[in-house]
Amino acid sequence: MRARRRWVLPLVVVIAWLAIGGPLGSFAGRLAEVQENDNAAFLPSAAESTEVMEAQAEFVGDEAVPAIVVWEDPAGLDDADLERIADQAAGLSGIDLVDRDRILPPIGALEQSPEQLVSDDGQAIQLVLPISTSDSDQLQEVILDIRATVDGGTATDGMTAYVTGPAGILGDFTEAFGAIDGLLLVVALIVVLVILLAVYRSPLLPLVVLFSAVLALGTASAIVYALASTDRLDLNGQSQGILFILVVGAATDYALLLISRYREELREHESVVDAMRVAWRGAVAPIVASALTVVLGLLCLLLSDLTSLRGLGPVGAIGVAMSMVVALTFLPATLLLLGRAAFWPRRPTYASEHPQSRGIWGRVARMVGERPRRVWIAVSLVLLALAALAPQFEDEGVPQTDVFLTDVESVTGQDVLNAHFSAGSGDPTYVLVGQQDAAQASRIIMATDGVADQPVMPQGAAPPSAQGDRSEAGSTSAPDDATVVDGQVLLQVTLTDQPDTAAAEATVEQLRSDVDVVGTDVLVGGTTALQLDALNTSVRDRNVVIPTILLVVFLVLALLLRSLVAPLLLIVANVLSFAATLGVAAMVFNHVFNFAGGDPSVTLIAFVFLVALGIDYSIFLMTRVREESLRGDTRPAILKGLTVTGGVITSAGVVLAATFSALGVLPILFLAQIAFLVAFGVLLDTIVVRSLLVPALSYDIGRLIWWPGGLASTARHRKTRSWAVDKS
Repeated sequence: MRARRRWVLPLVVVIAWLAIGGPLGSFAGRLAEVQENDNAAFLPSAAESTEVMEAQAEFVGDEAVPAIVVWEDPAGLDDADLERIADQAAGLSGIDLVDRDRILPPIGALEQSPEQLVSDDGQAIQLVLPISTSDSDQLQEVILDIRATVDGGTATDGMTAYVTGPAGILGDFTEAFGAIDGLLLVVALIVVLVILLAVYRSPLLPLVVLFSAVLALGTASAIVYALASTDRLDLNGQSQGILFILVVGAATDYALLLISRYREELREHESVVDAMRVAWRGAVAPIVASALTVVLGLLCLLLSDLTSLRGLGPVGAIGVAMSMVVALTFLPATLLLLGRAAFWPRRPTYASEHPQSRGIWGRVARMVGERPRRVWIAVSLVLLALAALAPQFEDEGVPQTDVFLTDVESVTGQDVLNAHFSAGSGDPTYVLVGQQDAAQASRIIMATDGVADQPVMPQGAAPPSAQGDRSEAGSTSAPDDATVVDGQVLLQVTLTDQPDTAAAEATVEQLRSDVDVVGTDVLVGGTTALQLDALNTSVRDRNVVIPTILLVVFLVLALLLRSLVAPLLLIVANVLSFAATLGVAAMVFNHVFNFAGGDPSVTLIAFVFLVALGIDYSIFLMTRVREESLRGDTRPAILKGLTVTGGVITSAGVVLAATFSALGVLPILFLAQIAFLVAFGVLLDTIVVRSLLVPALSYDIGRLIWWPGGLASTARHRKTRSWAVDKS
């Protein structure tokens, strides 16, 4: 009866997870319903450009995102082309959510005298269509309708129409993120399955691990969905993609650690229940410490001023927390019910030999024990050489058109637009200024290098009597007829350079400096200003968040290891590994992939994951070393810990690197960069830092690694294992 009761609790746990967690799995496919991928989802929360964007709605009546249609014929637009353009423009004005009253130039001008609107070279015409929504899904539908109306990207009788501008780029961006719901998750799961099959050589165990990961993802997705749908949490496509990868990787890593310890204990205990009890007790501390480190590290992102990063913090933290809960409840219960059969056909039998003692990790441990100082010095020099390349890593931002890694119509259209018109046309910079200072500000703006045309009032910002007359609506020399909101007017400025390029950002910086003569309350916004503010905010975030993460990780490690020396060693090793990863990435991004640059938030995201996740493997190692040290001397314990954890930690690192590599299937620059940085960095941490640098340096330091806590002397008399590292 007692033996039967031992199986009741595991069975109840499994049934409860299947009953509750199973139905929640559908929420992983519903997260797109609560995503926000508009500009506001990626903006700095407290920035000059954000304030201007919020003020724009007060002037034009509602929020609008401009789409630009550009028609081009390299042979020159003839009368037939102009007639077709006028017909298509009339159709565009009837599309739902396109604001007909604010189309530039007005449809009437295109119908009556289109030849006057042709570019100076006679080869192109552009039409700006304000779309009255910032919802990414609605915006994408409107862009599809616009492209269908003008046969976007398709040449007809020598003339081709392209849909671009902020709305076109955002529509293509939303479409690229559409792969997250299906392709990304499928690729990640297949990659993990293949690796687990190679690791366990068992058909059953990989399926148990993957099912655990799917349960964790479904539960985490349900929590994120509930919070995002009530506006308590910000979710965008970037955060969702990282959530999927993070949960699959973390849940698998925690499962590998528990299963490895369980398999080890099955050779020490005849009873499956006793083996799991010891394995669970041995694995719970490193798993909880690992999860806590990552969760707290991610929550440090709440200190960020970038909305996207501030939302990523709790989203990722929820995912990691659920991965831990599943690994410590559902997984051990399932393994208990399956018993030794879970490892079929290679079942570990009671009193059988531990294969780790004679494997590759036994040889690595002997090398570390024989030449510890030589090992850690050599590894440190290599890492320092790679870290010296880190300053070449480019993360100063890129134009939105360089975000895509595949050909998209909005990028091609922007190139066509730049070839025939002022590069800044269609996506202007805005200046918010007091009514009494508008004329002075206009003169200062025109005197600034990089400004293409006389500042005007944005279409729709003039009073109703003037809306039909663009010359009156655009006058700043006599601002009495301008719309005034709280004593302020809004000026629209066209730049000579393409929006959000380095040259355009320099112009915005100069504008801000110049208009300060008018008053410090004059604000400059627009797409370029948003990019500039995001870059400056990212620099500020790095200076605040990175030290906070290091402090949090140090405190967790100090509490876990009851030491100050060991945590300091682990953190220094991982920071060095991170710097080396940046150096390698700089060479690969600049000279192999030829990326145009990098998103300024990439470095911070990579740091969070590489330090928080990379420290995990050192946690797995050092908690086992401390456990073995309680039975004897520290130096033999280091070699024992390295031997028994080498295989599982390496497997965990390969799994996590492979899952993050799956982000590369999405053709978005910053996701591809995060994929490489985390994947390479995790492998570097797993294979080099945790296998060589940390154990060699720890061995050289010896028992002082536990200073000032030390080890309880009474622990020396605890039971000694029946096996040890092969000394031969």
